[in-house]
Parts: sequence; C-alpha cells; structure tokens
Amino acid sequence: MQSYLFAVNSPNVFSGKGGTYIKECTVVGDGARRELGDDLLQGKVFEQTQRTIARLEKASAIERNKAKKAAGKATAGGNAEGQAAGRASADTPAAAAKEAEKVSLLTVVTTTAPKEKLPNEKLVFGQSFTDHMLKIPFNAKNGWGAPEIVPYGPLALDPSCCVFHYAFELFEGLKAYKDNKGDIRMFRPDMNMARMNKSADRICLPTFDSEEVIKLIGELLKLDNRFIPAEKGYSMYIRPTLIGTSAGLGVHTPDEALLYVICSPVGPYYKTGFKAVRLEATDYATRAWPGGVGDKKLGANYAPCIKPQLEAAKRGYQQNLWLFGPEKNVTEVGTMNFFCVLKDSKTGKNELVTAPLDGTILEGITRDSILSLARERLNPDEWIISERYCSIEEIVAKAAKGELVEAFGSGTAAVVSPIKEIGYKGKDIEVPLLPGEQSGPLTKQVLNWIQELQYGDVESEWSRVFKITP
Repeated sequence: MQSYLFAVNSPNVFSGKGGTYIKECTVVGDGARRELGDDLLQGKVFEQTQRTIARLEKASAIERNKAKKAAGKATAGGNAEGQAAGRASADTPAAAAKEAEKVSLLTVVTTTAPKEKLPNEKLVFGQSFTDHMLKIPFNAKNGWGAPEIVPYGPLALDPSCCVFHYAFELFEGLKAYKDNKGDIRMFRPDMNMARMNKSADRICLPTFDSEEVIKLIGELLKLDNRFIPAEKGYSMYIRPTLIGTSAGLGVHTPDEALLYVICSPVGPYYKTGFKAVRLEATDYATRAWPGGVGDKKLGANYAPCIKPQLEAAKRGYQQNLWLFGPEKNVTEVGTMNFFCVLKDSKTGKNELVTAPLDGTILEGITRDSILSLARERLNPDEWIISERYCSIEEIVAKAAKGELVEAFGSGTAAVVSPIKEIGYKGKDIEVPLLPGEQSGPLTKQVLNWIQELQYGDVESEWSRVFKITP
C-alpha cells in the first residue's frame, strides 16, 4: 500500500475568486519528495488512479474542498468500491484494505497562530491543548473520507445531531512520551484502538482500521512535537473521540460520524502528585451491571458518576470505589482499575488481586500491562496473581488480621495511584504504606516498570516509536 501525504501550510492557502486555492504544497510518496511551488502547483489537480499518482493534470485553479473530495474518491478505488466499504470498514480484510487506502491520504493545514507552550509546572490535566487536531469524516454511503490535520478549534455541528440527543459518543485515552533521544513513543496504542472499535460496534458507530489511525495520530504528534514534555511524570495525553453527526431527531443508526483527535500536554493526574489517595466504597449507586456497557468507554458512563463523586468529596475522599451486587464485590475506582495485595493465610504468599473482565469493568490497558509484568517478573514462589471477585467485606476482614498489604489504582490518566484509606460504613480501612513514603512497595515497583517502558528506558514491543528528525 502506498501512502501519500499532502502537507499544506496555512500561509500558502489563499482565497480568491471562485474559492480557496492551494499556493504551495509538499507531496511525499513512494519514498520520493517533490516540492511544488506557486508556478507549478497553482492550477493543477492531484489525481490518484489505481492507487498510484499517474499524473498531474493542468487546470485553471483548484478549490481546496474540491481537491479533498477528489482525493477521497480516488483513494477509495472508485465510487463503487468506496460505497461497498460502507459501515463494515474493518469487518473483512478486503474492506479494511479499502479503508486503509482512504486514510492513507492526509491533508495538513498548519496554524497561523501558534500557541504559547506552558512550562511543565503550570500544566493542568486536560486544560491546555496543542496547535492542531485530526479529523476523519464518515458517511454510510462512501465510508471513511480523507483525513485532515487542521488548527485546533471548535466543531460546527447541527443542533439536531444525534450525539447531542442520544449519546452516540465514545472516546479513548492514551499517552505519548518523549524518550532520551527526543523521539516520540506511544504506549500500546493498538490496545486503545481495539477497545475503541469495540465501543463503536456496541453503539452502532463505524469501526476503522486501527493501524491507519495510529499512523495518523503519529503524524499529529510529530507536527505538535514541541508540546510533548520531556520530563518524567509528564506526557502528551491523546484523546481520540468518535461521535455520530447525523442531523435530525429520532433514534436510529447514524449514517454520518466524525472521528477526531485532540492532544493535551499533561502532568500528574492528581493535583497532589504521586501521593496516596482516599476512596469511599460506594454501594448506594451502581456504575455498571451485567449486560450493560460498563466495559465500553462511552461518555454516557461518566456523567452519572459525578454526583456520587461529589458526595464522596464532601467527606474527604478523592474517588469512589464502586461495589456491586449483594456480595458487595469491588469492581473499579472512578477513573481507575483497582488492585489490592492480600496475604494468603495458608501459604503466606502475597496475592495480587483485581476484578475479572466480566463486562462490568473497563478493559484497562494499564491493568493488562501490570498483570502481564507481574506474571513475568514476580517470583511465583512468593506471589499469586489473581483476576477474581473480591468483596469489600473480605478486604475489611483482611485488614483486621493485618493481611491487607497494599492497594492501588491503575489507568492511562493516573498511571498508578497509591491508596491509603478506604471509607466504608462510616469507618476508614487503613491501607499500609512504606514508612515515610506515599505508596506500598509493589505500587512503587509497578510505577517504575511502567514508566521505564513508556519513556523508552527499557525497550519493549509495547512502544510505538515515531522518529523525530532534527
């Protein structure tokens, strides 16, 4: 598959009689690079026939929107093939290949008003954003359209769009890191894209080719490379979002959608930094239930959790520890998967426990990473790694016997967050910490394991590296 990148600088896009025209452009394809200046490009049309650029035809002028439309049709391999791809974009290898061809054509329009880069100490999670964003439109007739990177800005949507009325929306969260060579590393983006496709399928939004979207996010990161913090503990938070954009009231499968990606340089998720937090075990409200969508990353899962979180905050707790069922099994924390270490009374081994993937908890990428590393690196003569149900009453009993060793949460945003107390029935369960420190020993070790991989101190197949040329 050939990939063609059309990079357009905003100062070289100008309006004139009849529309918007491209003044200068760089074409990258087949390993070759051609600089096309004012005298050559102005008044020419890009055409791709049978997945190759066969020629550049002369014309009087090119309207930018018409150029994009023509490129989208060409990369679909013809109207008939583009329509055949439709909604089943990732369901078959043939359809996935067609969609991969579509997203391999990228138009980049750079900002004319670069933002100020904030110093690391002033970064607040999710409050500042980079100069650009990625947008990929979809319609049921033609499938995915040509992607574009444009200056960060508002979206223009019809007030009757289904995203506003019927919650056709999902998102992902992943991070990119700067290694000691200055290159960009994304941590396990394939898992995020797989989870995003599962979420999309569940609410009848279009699926996509994961690998191609990862490549497009890589182009966005390279363009906004200057915003990625190099300091440990800091990173670039990446927020891919997929929304239904069909206009009109009535609940039905959306025939139009938009996948867009924004990026935010971030520091520690919690304002207190790497310090142990207090949780309130919550059984009066339910976050998720069997047969529901608690394992999908839908925006609709989050808003109902805010009120219980505010109630917990009034009592001095940072997050809710969600309980479920008559057994009051621990499921997850508001923004994290939950882990605890219990001492096995019979064997004397430490047991690392987290809830199973039964459809009521999110399939956390950090959770999966911790379990994989623990099974690989912890001594099996001393450790048991368990994905099982654990009730709050079991934790209470273990704490009473001195067999609650430690507890922590995990997630993309917080990475690892140590826990020092769990409030339950008006009492606090004390969770041990290392003397004079803000975590237990495994929590500290897990954070180090994960960060070594994220920042490239230890090479891993989990890292997706995007080289930065000086």
